[in-house]
Amino acid sequence: MTREELIQQNVILKEQIALQEQKYKTLQEQFNQLLKLINGFKSERFIPSQTASEQLNMFKNASKQEDVPEEASQTITYQRNPQKHQGRNKLPEHLPVKEVVIEPEEDTQDIVKIGQEVSETLEYTPASLIKRRTIRSKYATKEKDKVVIAELPSRPIPKSIAEASLLAYILVAKFVDHLPLYRQIQQFKRDFGWEVPQSTIGDWVDKCCKLLEPLYNKLKQKVISSDYIQADESPIKVLDKDKKASTHQGYQWVYRDPLQGLVLFNYRKGRGQHGPKEILAEYKGYLQCDGYKVYDKIGEQQGIVLVGCLAHARRKFFEAKDNDAQRANHALKIIQEIYLAEREIKKQAEADLVLKQSLREERIAPKIKELKNWIEQESIKVLPKSAIGKAMTYYLNQYPKIEAILLDAKIELDNNLIENAIRPLALGRKNYLFAGSHKGAENIAMMYSFFASCKINEVNPREWLQEILEKIPDYNIQHIEELLPNQWKK
Repeated sequence: MTREELIQQNVILKEQIALQEQKYKTLQEQFNQLLKLINGFKSERFIPSQTASEQLNMFKNASKQEDVPEEASQTITYQRNPQKHQGRNKLPEHLPVKEVVIEPEEDTQDIVKIGQEVSETLEYTPASLIKRRTIRSKYATKEKDKVVIAELPSRPIPKSIAEASLLAYILVAKFVDHLPLYRQIQQFKRDFGWEVPQSTIGDWVDKCCKLLEPLYNKLKQKVISSDYIQADESPIKVLDKDKKASTHQGYQWVYRDPLQGLVLFNYRKGRGQHGPKEILAEYKGYLQCDGYKVYDKIGEQQGIVLVGCLAHARRKFFEAKDNDAQRANHALKIIQEIYLAEREIKKQAEADLVLKQSLREERIAPKIKELKNWIEQESIKVLPKSAIGKAMTYYLNQYPKIEAILLDAKIELDNNLIENAIRPLALGRKNYLFAGSHKGAENIAMMYSFFASCKINEVNPREWLQEILEKIPDYNIQHIEELLPNQWKK
């Protein structure tokens, strides 16, 4: 074999080794992502690897300290004033009080009472079922041709034994506390000796959702009437009679209106564009979303402006830290500076959107541009299929949408708040595993819409739902908007 052939063979071997190393890194990254999915994501908080020059480093290497001149060492003394423990949090004033008076065992007849010491502790009284007995007196007219009796008040479910308070408890326990119906049935039997068939309690849930449907439609109308909404989607397993051996993979599409404080869950059988395209058919305004390609199709619709999510771009770089820590940390540092600037701007501008817009253009716009310019320079130095390469490509592809964040001061930097609204769905899936039918998944969407909106508006979901179930059977449909959580609070 000639020298040229040996050199050529050596080059080929090096290329093959480099290719195998790249395949190994790619597989390792995929394995790490699978581990995160199995074990759950840890905090994505970014802590810079380098300490700021003006910040003291308490973990400095001892060997380096030997170079510090002795005259730089100083003995500093100070006086520390001991602080008293703040004690326990004060118990809420509205709680009912049961007083227990304890007298000394000694005879107190001939001694003077000089005061008292009061200790407050907490007891727990289990919730109780109350049998409500409605008695209606019957009267006969003098002619005895007519019986007079008061009408029964309207109830959420006619001819049912369940009052609004019980129905509200069951629905909140299922969708807020993630307690499946069969566990609630077990509790009722264990604590109160009351047995209720699962078919009965399931029927109550269905009928409540049917009763609340006009309110859900009004919520949907209010969200779509906004000019700024955030969108995301999350999977849900659904029992399907046509699939005997497996469940159907459905999706809850979620739309959040930050301005009105409302959230809309909308169930669809698939993840295609049909669902959001139908919901957003008449929508005009900003639509904030991640890089899922379906949203790009929706964005082609006239009147819709797609806005990106900086947190999704950040997540890509966070996931690339194991692949290229130096470049990933540099990108994360710039994004961290953007968020710190946004925090200060919110403090400074408060509700002044004009000032907020001006400060964003001054402090945040250059940072977003800086990250883009840096990625354009560095992306040619990394492998496109590596984790850092994918993170860079994602940012460049999403850059027009990320830049669109600055179009209006009311737009958030990311979609994190809508992900918070979806979190109860993820917790619920771990408890009830799947929806019993496609109609059941639609009911789940309805209840999560109401309860997520309650959470945003700091409304007690049980109190809200009980009052709504009491009022809605006789409520004027023209004014039903008044029953939405954001209006009910007012």
